[in-house]
Amino acid sequence: MTKPVETPVATAAATAAAVREPGRGRRRLLGVAWSVTIAAVVLLGFAGYLFGLSGLQEARHQSTAYATLRDQLGKATAPTGPTTDGAPLAVLDIPALGLHQAVVVEGTNGRDLMRGPGHRRDTVLPGQPGVAVLFGRSTAFGAPFAGLAGLRPGDGIEITTGQGSFHYTVNASGDGDHPIKDSAPNRLVLVTGDSSWIPTSTVLIGARLDGDPQPLGARRPAAAPTDKALAADKGALSALQLWSLALLLVVVAAGLAARHWRRSASYLCFAPVLAALFWAVYENAAALLPNIY
Repeated sequence: MTKPVETPVATAAATAAAVREPGRGRRRLLGVAWSVTIAAVVLLGFAGYLFGLSGLQEARHQSTAYATLRDQLGKATAPTGPTTDGAPLAVLDIPALGLHQAVVVEGTNGRDLMRGPGHRRDTVLPGQPGVAVLFGRSTAFGAPFAGLAGLRPGDGIEITTGQGSFHYTVNASGDGDHPIKDSAPNRLVLVTGDSSWIPTSTVLIGARLDGDPQPLGARRPAAAPTDKALAADKGALSALQLWSLALLLVVVAAGLAARHWRRSASYLCFAPVLAALFWAVYENAAALLPNIY
């Protein structure tokens, strides 16, 4: 039986196909490698934002809030009742934690606690009759309550509001499964996460007011689901999707500009925009984490 004769055209086609097939595989592998690299860079960037840059963001908010509240205290216009979300409300000092002149803001959702310790809106203000509750982050955004579990009975807490300065003395502790039991009518409860990883429960510290309370302000509003401990701001998901889409479009635009223009000039023009978009993406992603993280 005779073998088929290979023509030069058939030989060339077979050679081209053999060369083209490894080339396709190489391109697929390169695409996967680039995808993994980009994902790793994005995740590392988020970690850098969460454990580093978020503290700078919180410090900036604290500086602005302190200046605002100091002016209000000097003019006797500081809030003594319900106020707007995120507004500066009090100055907190806990010497045993090394926490000095921390500005407490109104509200305890994830975005409020990006600014510093937050006052749970459905409780009385510190210094008023009843139980005042303050939340603070344990890991990110400056971690003002990072060492909260280390407070011991007898440690002092100083708080200044529009009604004056108040001193509390730590006398109790608890957690999410063992709430604080204290019959004192005028108390302060500090709340944070139980872990420097992803918290699954809370650390509670109770303190009694030393001295007489000041009068109550206006009636307190009800707490929203996002104000509770370990709550995530699910409303940030839609914003995260929009900012991520905007980031993707700008990345594509930067790539096209680099191909048709000077590469260095393209990157220089798009870098500030990309940095701002990455910041917005990371901030909204952080809002999806537990509010006391």
